[in-house]
Amino acid sequence: MVHATLTLSIPRRIWIGALSQDHPESRIRVLSAFPKGEESGVGLVEVDGPDVPAVVTAIDDEETVTDLAVLGRHDDQALVQFETTDPLLLFPIVGSGIPLELPFDIRDGQARWELTASQDRLSELGEQLETLGISFTVEQLRQHVEPEQVLTDSQTELVKEAIDRGYYDTPRECTLTELADAMDMAKSTCSETLHRAEEKIVKGFFEDEPTASARRQV
Repeated sequence: MVHATLTLSIPRRIWIGALSQDHPESRIRVLSAFPKGEESGVGLVEVDGPDVPAVVTAIDDEETVTDLAVLGRHDDQALVQFETTDPLLLFPIVGSGIPLELPFDIRDGQARWELTASQDRLSELGEQLETLGISFTVEQLRQHVEPEQVLTDSQTELVKEAIDRGYYDTPRECTLTELADAMDMAKSTCSETLHRAEEKIVKGFFEDEPTASARRQV
């Protein structure tokens, strides 16, 4: 699995992109968003900034917004639920099958998305965003691999014990002999098991680390 951070540039032809560009000092925090049928969607957003009333009015005036309710208002903040027939930002997420981590912010035409998915699904998301004319920048890609996917049970137990005892600390808090004694293993067996585990971890990291080519394809 890959964890990705994307910054989207939302074009003005997408109404929420135009809205946020027209009110660059305001933040639109998307708390919830889901499709309703095939051509509409519902959003719950928190708007804050110096011109909240103007932003709420602009959402209400948007011709593709068919329903709006202000659920709460406090100082320079408002909680707004709306339904729109133009939920373009939802289409790439639904089409790629990637769960979007919420909340996310939209400010001055840009949105920052946090996603966790397979490389194939992220590539599909990238293609769908490009099809919709939504440009994006990949801020970060991080491979997530569980130790159990790489190591045997005995290797996992030994490596965790080595970490707990400070074997990998600088300076080292535990010697190989002390680690072997603690695990009731021969020193040679302990050394070989650690070496094989370390080999798997290092090779697995570089094999699974997204390449520059993969980052461009996301």
